[in-house]
Amino acid sequence: MWHRLARLPGTPHSIAAGFASGVSISFTPFLGLHILIACGIVYLVRGNYLAAVIGTVVGNPWTFPLFFALTGSVGSLMLGTDVAVEVPVWDWDAIFAGPVDYFSKFLPVVFPLIVGGLPIATAVWFLTYLVFKALVTRYRATRKERALVRADFQRPINDDSLAS
Repeated sequence: MWHRLARLPGTPHSIAAGFASGVSISFTPFLGLHILIACGIVYLVRGNYLAAVIGTVVGNPWTFPLFFALTGSVGSLMLGTDVAVEVPVWDWDAIFAGPVDYFSKFLPVVFPLIVGGLPIATAVWFLTYLVFKALVTRYRATRKERALVRADFQRPINDDSLAS
């Protein structure tokens, strides 16, 4: 996967910015919208869309519990409240009867995740961007160097150079 990312078309900045956008948005509770939000961020930072989509894979069923525990802790610390641990029961009748009232019951669970997720996502974006840009730049330089060595090695010997 690393080779595919490093070989994507674009500058090291665009690839790193795209990947960082995807990784960082995984720290927010907007499940189902991560790719759309990551693409919106990519548009703003002029990143690579495919790298952003690949970056969102960092958020998956194995990592979300860890991410949400971290963002929930930070959010509750910032807000001075606890994260509600009991999620309301899904009730279609209540949704159709009063959607605003029903979804407002989720606010004690989701709001601390949003508040805690934003500073963490920002820090993760910058960290991922800096590390990934350096890695892509180094990978491309090494790849170019190897191609030049291969080209010199495969160059046919000129008979005129042997005569002198």
